[in-house]
Amino acid sequence: MKKLSICMLGGTGFIGSNLAMRLEQLGHQVTVLSRRPERHRKLKVETNAHLVQANPYDTEALKSLFSGQDCVVNLVGILNEMGKSRFTQAHVELPRGIVKAMRETGVTRLLHMSALNANVNESKSIYLKTKGEGEDLVHQAPGLEVTSFRPSVVFGHEDHFFNRFASLLKLSPLMFPLACYNSRFAPVYVGDVVQVFCNALEDPGTAGKRMELCGPETYSLGELVRYTADTIGMKTKISPLPDFLARIQARLLSLVPGKPFSLDNYYSLQHDSVCSESAFASLGITPVRANAVVPAYLGQSSQRGMYNKYRKTARR
Repeated sequence: MKKLSICMLGGTGFIGSNLAMRLEQLGHQVTVLSRRPERHRKLKVETNAHLVQANPYDTEALKSLFSGQDCVVNLVGILNEMGKSRFTQAHVELPRGIVKAMRETGVTRLLHMSALNANVNESKSIYLKTKGEGEDLVHQAPGLEVTSFRPSVVFGHEDHFFNRFASLLKLSPLMFPLACYNSRFAPVYVGDVVQVFCNALEDPGTAGKRMELCGPETYSLGELVRYTADTIGMKTKISPLPDFLARIQARLLSLVPGKPFSLDNYYSLQHDSVCSESAFASLGITPVRANAVVPAYLGQSSQRGMYNKYRKTARR
């Protein structure tokens, strides 16, 4: 396999750090952009990636960094924001700047992280609408070979799903009020997502494709939170919130530092995060089940196990 020079935006995050490590293992030369490289010493220690301080919204800086690269990987995304401007900046303006810098430096290959249910015509969730705008923008850019990826919720060590709910459950040990209890997910392992990125990098035939990525089983949000509680050894009662209370909870929690839940999250959860057709089958990849990985990093194995407990309700 040809060794490539790859420039990553969003490479210091959960998925990005895993992808950077894997690309390094494959022998590629990886450059990771960061506004504050000093905060990501772990990435320097665990990989040979070149961590560069740069403002990703500075097109001239991007042109300088993209020059001589074989591929650009964009993983930038934000989930919580009080207004539209930051979503638009991260999900639309940044891809526009990336496209401009790529075209002016002659780099043609782009791997772009989108989201399931991303849709330019979305009427309520700004996250999904702007993700859709950015995805369409990069695919419509003349002269570029773009593959975009639309995963369901991604799990793995240091994820922002199971780990976050584990922390929230510890703050509410007796009863946990849960909004959007019946929203469905098909959790996908970060290692499988990384493998699809690497496969796409090797296969020019994936250019132009929008690849949905889902794990092998589908669960409601309530089932996943119940499993999290079981796995960390808590007997917390998971209480579904009626819709009007879920909205109130979203508004209140959006004011809490870290914004564990927002009204835009609530609107996003009105769409099930499941695939119409997951790309794993066509790539010959058997995706990992959550119960094979999650107990190891949450710290305590569930006595009953996720698959055994929920196999009657799991839907492929």
